[in-house]
Amino acid sequence: MLRYRLLTGTLLAAGVAAELVADARLAPYFPILFVLSMVCGVVTCLELVALLPVEHRPDRSAVVPGTLGVLAANWYTPVRETLGSVTLLPTFADAWQPVIVAFTLVVLAAFLHEIYHFRGPGTVTVRLAMTTWVVAYLGLLPSFLLKLRWLGGNPDPAFTGCLLVLVIFVPKCADIGAYFTGRLIGRTPFSPRISPKKTWEGFAGGLALAALTAVGIDSVAPIFRYGAAEAIGFGVVVGTAGVLGDLGESLVKRDCGTKDASRRLPGFGGLLDVMDSILFAAPVAYLWLARN
Repeated sequence: MLRYRLLTGTLLAAGVAAELVADARLAPYFPILFVLSMVCGVVTCLELVALLPVEHRPDRSAVVPGTLGVLAANWYTPVRETLGSVTLLPTFADAWQPVIVAFTLVVLAAFLHEIYHFRGPGTVTVRLAMTTWVVAYLGLLPSFLLKLRWLGGNPDPAFTGCLLVLVIFVPKCADIGAYFTGRLIGRTPFSPRISPKKTWEGFAGGLALAALTAVGIDSVAPIFRYGAAEAIGFGVVVGTAGVLGDLGESLVKRDCGTKDASRRLPGFGGLLDVMDSILFAAPVAYLWLARN
């Protein structure tokens, strides 16, 4: 298990690094990031929907296009600005507005979908709630990560690439630190009802590595206005959000009676098992970084 985890983790880290280097030359569209976000959206949607009870399971033909539509809306503003007067597409005052509009349309479409397919009472309201939740979880939350690519209007793609590295690797290093610290000295259960193997010692080790990761990235590519002190605070706060994201997905899996979202990635489980910490960390990190 550990061998597979290390091998898969190394390959994923190398893939992220290669994507950032290649995409930096293709600003402001970042097409590789677009393709990766679409692939991740499809895979994680299918994994999450498969976990849910059949009687309450939302229709994949609704949640997958809905999630992809919300993710794709992050590219609306750069594409619209490039086309300029050539297109009749409306201009939005804020880059977040296309994402909110896309999510709103998904909610309305979910109602229309249930109206068209209605056969009897008992499950409609739960499916509507599930559809909205899946799209918010896998469409809205990742948008906070994607938006870092255009943070500040027309920023340096090398700098925004460093922001992505920061927001991806800080929570993932918190996962790594928690895993190894928990294996070595973990004694006190962190959340025994949801994830019995998580410990407070592992939690502390994860936050320590998250803070060191933030300091290390900031030392190579200065990001924080207040230097190492702010980087440590960022690492602790975003690392904590990542731990809660992992715990949140564990809650869903525990409720659905399964251990992993799937078995696509040896040593990790499913793609959702890899991304869970980033999904919670991204909004917290975005709010921290956007204030600068």
